Amino acid sequence: MPIVPTWYGCISHELKTPVFATQGYILTLLEGGIDDDEVNRLFLNRAAKATDRIVDILEDLDQITRLEVDELKMDFRSFELIDLIKEIKGTLAFSAKEKNIELVFNKEYNSIYVFADRTKIGQVLTNLIVNSINYGDVNGKTIISIFIIDDLVTIEIEDNGPGIEERHFPRLFERFYRVDKSRAKMSGGSGLGLSIVKHIVKAHGSQITVISKVDKGTSFSFKLEKA
Repeated sequence: MPIVPTWYGCISHELKTPVFATQGYILTLLEGGIDDDEVNRLFLNRAAKATDRIVDILEDLDQITRLEVDELKMDFRSFELIDLIKEIKGTLAFSAKEKNIELVFNKEYNSIYVFADRTKIGQVLTNLIVNSINYGDVNGKTIISIFIIDDLVTIEIEDNGPGIEERHFPRLFERFYRVDKSRAKMSGGSGLGLSIVKHIVKAHGSQITVISKVDKGTSFSFKLEKA
């Protein structure tokens, strides 16, 4: 009997949900909903969102597969870290505002240059900040801190949300692993964000670290080479 990977059932579930939703919206339109202007626009928008979710899952799967077999090319170069973080804060401002979550630095920073793949590190930071928004408390705060020791720059993303029980730590970076399945459904996402983060950080010769206390919040951190 062939061995089925443990994540196979998870991806099947993750894809079935938006696929079945899209089928339902299309069926409703075919059965007469298309003749109602309000209904057809509403259901077409919902079908489009479900399709976008499928695309996101497939793109993330493709990327993590290439990361795992070292086929994803890294473009290491010197770049300014604070500018990158500010760009990401700008793109996520609307999502944060919806939950009244502040995205802030712990203090003012001058220019800090690191040697890394800017695009991939941007993805890491985006995933971690999005995670802090999705699972953080309404009216909360995401704090971005940077520490420089010798030739290493540590970036920390901290929220003051509900925290994560320690029993989840060993599986936190597995594909599709959900700490809180009910909240995960509301937040969307492919379920691959933290797994992708782990592999990108590993490709930079570092590792992702998590510190969390229930009802106190969670922080993720990783190190990059100072340029």
